[in-house]
Amino acid sequence: MPIKFIIFDLDGTLVDTVQDITNALNHALFSHDIKTLTVRETMKLVGEGVTRLVEKVLPEGKEHLKDDVMRKFLGYYSEHLIENSKEYLYVRETLENLNQFKKAVISNKREALSRRLLEELDLAKYFDLIIGSDTAGERKPSPIPILYVISQLGLSPEESIVVGDSYYDIEAGKRAGTKTVAVTYGYQPKELLKEADYLIDDLRELVHLVQEIE
Repeated sequence: MPIKFIIFDLDGTLVDTVQDITNALNHALFSHDIKTLTVRETMKLVGEGVTRLVEKVLPEGKEHLKDDVMRKFLGYYSEHLIENSKEYLYVRETLENLNQFKKAVISNKREALSRRLLEELDLAKYFDLIIGSDTAGERKPSPIPILYVISQLGLSPEESIVVGDSYYDIEAGKRAGTKTVAVTYGYQPKELLKEADYLIDDLRELVHLVQEIE
């Protein structure tokens, strides 16, 4: 069945946000005298949303600080949302060349932050729907967010394709019954993306790919 709907991940797929996430996380950790992280270390941990991110970085015996670390992270991150974040190469060009398709963003970042990030980078205008981890009741790798946006636009999984940089995106798409595309320039190594139906190194490849699927 021809593709009519393209569902994009946000962080690591459309926008490189890891420096701003690292800065916000380190701000929150430093206030509790917890070891801070490098960008490379953060890159290995992101993908499941802020709650899981904070749970991963809190050392044993510091778990009780989770709520305060999250609060400080979100406060700082909200104030510095696009200080260093920028769209990946060819993102805008690719989105403009996909204007005949319905498009959505599903992020494990909260919806308000996801929407604001895209608006401030002037990318929100390309999407019919933008949702986050707090929109559909579950987050990727659950298929629920995928099925939610498909339903909202009156389409089917067979007409849809998920584009992301992580296992969580690919697993969510597979479980929802969509085709899946992994981009290799994001935050997860290529070997973790092998379950995707398609692998692309350059987002411009997506334009021809979605037109050829039947």
